[in-house]
Amino acid sequence: MQESDEVDRIVEAWGAQRPDLDFSPLEVLSRVDRLSRHLDRARREAFRKSDIEPWEWDVLSALRRAGDPFRLSPKQLLQQTLVSSGTMTNRIDRLVGRRLVRREADPGDGRGILVILTDDGRLRVDAAITRLVDAEAALLNALSRSDRDRLASLLRKLSLGFDA
Repeated sequence: MQESDEVDRIVEAWGAQRPDLDFSPLEVLSRVDRLSRHLDRARREAFRKSDIEPWEWDVLSALRRAGDPFRLSPKQLLQQTLVSSGTMTNRIDRLVGRRLVRREADPGDGRGILVILTDDGRLRVDAAITRLVDAEAALLNALSRSDRDRLASLLRKLSLGFDA
């Protein structure tokens, strides 16, 4: 017999009260929502231990993923982080103030600037990704590798419907 969780109890109670409804969406998405809360806590803790905020992670990780020399234009950062230009300017200013990034003139565009990850920024983002991968692996510990692969495939399929 399969073990029950809180979602099973909620769905069972609703089923007793409203047998006319199909509660199968809740069986999936309520679990996704609950797991999302655990993931959010794990991420915040990984970032806290690396002395960065979640919004800083968005910018620093985009720069780190860009590869050496770890630089992007503000427009490229906007595209990767999906925030407004005013918000991005504010974030860059704050990261410059913390010496996690620096601004330099874009040699390919005399009017443009590039945002460059500093050594301290790289150390912090590398520490954060290591902690994040470890924390996320722990959250998935109950699943085998094939279960993880199957779940990732199903979530990708679902996600593509929203990304289109």
